[in-house]
Amino acid sequence: MENELKKVKIAVNGGIGYGAKLDAKQLVTISTYMNADDELELTTFQQLYIEIPENRKEEIIAEFERVGLSYYPVGNFVKSLRTCNFCKGEEREGMPVAKELNKRFAGKPVPFTLKMAYTGCPIGCGEPMVSDIGVMKFKDYYNLYVGGKGKGMDAEVGCLLKENIEPEELYDTIEKIIDTYSEMGKKRETFFKFWKRIGKEQLIGLL
Repeated sequence: MENELKKVKIAVNGGIGYGAKLDAKQLVTISTYMNADDELELTTFQQLYIEIPENRKEEIIAEFERVGLSYYPVGNFVKSLRTCNFCKGEEREGMPVAKELNKRFAGKPVPFTLKMAYTGCPIGCGEPMVSDIGVMKFKDYYNLYVGGKGKGMDAEVGCLLKENIEPEELYDTIEKIIDTYSEMGKKRETFFKFWKRIGKEQLIGLL
């Protein structure tokens, strides 16, 4: 029976849009692969964790994607971009940049789970200041923060690494940061600990 088959956990969400939303078709499609007593786990990364039969993984992911769901691996990867609700419209809030950030970096392997966040204005609803890597749109440019931590007694606001930069410089800098972390980070070393060990000046010198 299918419920006796080996299962694998995957993450899905509705992609980058106006808030973290799912439509009825997406919910029905997800429920197709759940038993009556199964549960969905909603994570702080705006993802849903669901267990599916391992031998049907590619088929099921393809079906999820056909109804507009985005798939991500579970484990030590860059998580999907946490965003604000984009309250002022797509172009004004920089949604194309948010979508590109998610496309380029979500799912990349890293020493330990890495949280990225984006917000379309200085109000900061997407919580970029307390994420490993955070992006804040300010007028027509972008500010890049690193090393934030939102939990624990040592919670800390991230450091402003670059400000008033264009999208291409933003993408390039984040790619270099993630590559540096992947190469120099210790096994299961969080980005926050890596940042504290490396320091701002050394990290900038490696970019």
